[in-house]
Amino acid sequence: MSHNIHAEPVGHGNSPAAWTLVFIMIIGAAIASVAFCLANATLFWAGIAVMGLGLVVGFGMRKAGYGVNGHKLTPSRH
Repeated sequence: MSHNIHAEPVGHGNSPAAWTLVFIMIIGAAIASVAFCLANATLFWAGIAVMGLGLVVGFGMRKAGYGVNGHKLTPSRH
């Protein structure tokens, strides 16, 4: 027996902005993880910087209309 406990759809950030953010963050985390194992502080902080860049890109894409319910994603009615 399944009950929907949400009054509205959750959405889970399924948008180009969210996916781009996640992809960039994964790349940054991979760089930082490898650098940590190699004890390379410079490369580690570069990976952290890539993760920060992912946040900036994702936020910028959301503001540009590519987030959930963004104006660039809704079909236009001609």
